[in-house]
Amino acid sequence: MARVLHVVRSVVAPVTRTRAFRAVAPVVLPPVERALAWATRGRFQLSAVLVPSLVLHSTGARSGQPRDTSLMYTPVGGWRLVVAGTSFARERHPAWTYNLLAHPDAAVSIRGRRFDVRATLVTGAAERDALWARIEAQWPGYRTYERESGRVVRLFLLARAGG
Repeated sequence: MARVLHVVRSVVAPVTRTRAFRAVAPVVLPPVERALAWATRGRFQLSAVLVPSLVLHSTGARSGQPRDTSLMYTPVGGWRLVVAGTSFARERHPAWTYNLLAHPDAAVSIRGRRFDVRATLVTGAAERDALWARIEAQWPGYRTYERESGRVVRLFLLARAGG
């Protein structure tokens, strides 16, 4: 199964870096993910078919309102996860990154199970490069989003609260 997943990722990953995908995906994927989450009570995400995926439950930086965002994550070990604010290579950082900067205490749902987390922005160059290597081992070429966006993509480590 791991070999099949690797082959599928290798075929699909280049498509996700095309201009057409980057134009369509931000419009189409969020409503599809929300509908699937509603229909499956949070137990299924379309993106989770290819990569580990979670729903980030954060607090709006300005509004203070609850916000939910579907994201790919990469396990780091010791119940730590890394998420990247690529936003399909757009020029602006995604809203959820501002939310975590303002309110680092958040929660994630993975396959319908919810966990409290604390987010930490990764700033060191060596640590960023090491985390990008892990992310790209999972999804080949993912850092291309950073190069094409013209900005330094925010990486966050999410550590399970209380452990």
